[in-house]
Amino acid sequence: MKRGAPGGRWAVRGAGLLLAGALLPQVLVPLSARGRLFARPEDLPARQVGLVLGTSDVLASGRPNRYYLYRIDAAEAAYRAGKVQVLLLSGEGRSDGYDEPGAMYRDLTARGVPGERLLLDRSGLRTLDSVARADEVFGLREFTVISQPFHNQRAMFLARARGLDVVGLNARDVTGRSGLKVQRREVLARVRAVLDVLRGG
Repeated sequence: MKRGAPGGRWAVRGAGLLLAGALLPQVLVPLSARGRLFARPEDLPARQVGLVLGTSDVLASGRPNRYYLYRIDAAEAAYRAGKVQVLLLSGEGRSDGYDEPGAMYRDLTARGVPGERLLLDRSGLRTLDSVARADEVFGLREFTVISQPFHNQRAMFLARARGLDVVGLNARDVTGRSGLKVQRREVLARVRAVLDVLRGG
């Protein structure tokens, strides 16, 4: 009876490792947020600071970005409920005028949130940067993350890997075609998050 060629066995093992490497983060990331995500601001444990994760306020088509709008809704709700006293607005801010934290500041102050209660971090280029800078630059060891559920899970995975005490307020999610597109990208984003943690990010 012939045994399989060594090259074939290594190919199968390699494929198995790749599959495990892709699937394991899809389990680890949500587990890190278990029992720490809240759908209603009134259920949140109080934290001094809420970290609002940035995204563009408009889509490439020029239409409003619902991910952004729902995060602003959630951030305002957390502040109004007295569950956070300060909002740290973290995202990308560039010299060409693209400014995620600036847009959040504009829209939250327009809703009556006092400007002195808003901190801007224009160097939150990635979720990893936003979390790391909340710790290293702003000195936060505990805070509330505010974004959509999938994004909160990844941010909390990164934060808890740093030993931070975090909870999350889930902004309303986006369904339909645009929602599916983002969820597909999230699969790879979770793999990258696990690699970042393994590299000590």
